[in-house]
Amino acid sequence: MTRDRVANPLDDTTRTAPAPEAPVQADGQAPAACLVVLSGSSVGEMYRLDKDKVVLGRGDKVDLRLIDDGISREHARILRQDGQLLLEDLGSTNGTYCNGERVQRHALAEGDKILLGSTTILKFSYQDRLDEMFQRQMSESALRDGLTRAFNKRYFSERIDSEFQYANRHRTPLSLIFIDIDHFKKINDLHGHPAGDHVLMQLATLLMSMLGEDEVLARYGGEEFAIVARGSESDAAAALSERMRAAVAAHPFSHAGTAVPVTVSVGVASAPAPGLGSASELVARADETMYAAKRAGRNRVCVAGRAP
Repeated sequence: MTRDRVANPLDDTTRTAPAPEAPVQADGQAPAACLVVLSGSSVGEMYRLDKDKVVLGRGDKVDLRLIDDGISREHARILRQDGQLLLEDLGSTNGTYCNGERVQRHALAEGDKILLGSTTILKFSYQDRLDEMFQRQMSESALRDGLTRAFNKRYFSERIDSEFQYANRHRTPLSLIFIDIDHFKKINDLHGHPAGDHVLMQLATLLMSMLGEDEVLARYGGEEFAIVARGSESDAAAALSERMRAAVAAHPFSHAGTAVPVTVSVGVASAPAPGLGSASELVARADETMYAAKRAGRNRVCVAGRAP
């Protein structure tokens, strides 16, 4: 873009003009360079640009992974060079856009908006510690369930759509695990609603501690949780589900010094599979399979397409 380049009198190429330095805080420290997700599956999240090179894309080995089917595996990168940050396209299929223009190399300035893929928009800005804290709080409020700190249903809905499109396009496996607490109403009736809330928090913490980096836990509603397991085939998802079921049954749940026995019923559905043409159909199948586990006696795992 012309406002970011000046002519080099020594040849017919161009060089990047020096960018304005980031403002300095009262304590003498420069605010941190950050990217804030304005739209897309990770809306509200903020990433600090601490390294000299940050690769953006939807692949498993990038520094900043963005779930958007229109983003290439290694789509773009941000380089720190001569005191400024440069945005470079990495030969992406759909291009890298900044402030509405397609760019190959662009010197980032405060407030620049970067479009990658079909839905992901990032805002470049410098954040001081208070700004960063506020942004992270906003992100947590937008993406996380207030009680359990698992991702919320809104995030889950966007994530499962993106993951299903990705799996369908690249012919990779995707599994969805639904988990429901058995007899949760009885827990509330016997021990009180504060005890029920405490069980939900303990359960979410336990489940999150057992997840890998490609697995995401969300609170789907009430006492029901969902796990999106990218790259997991049915057998792997079933094995994870059984480990979780056993861990919950063995965990010493308690509230106010009183033991609260907890078990869960788990349903597993995986794609690709016959009859699954959308993310909503995968969700429905996982939910149906979880209820099959309840009908079969609870405290068990059922897998779609297999006998309980």
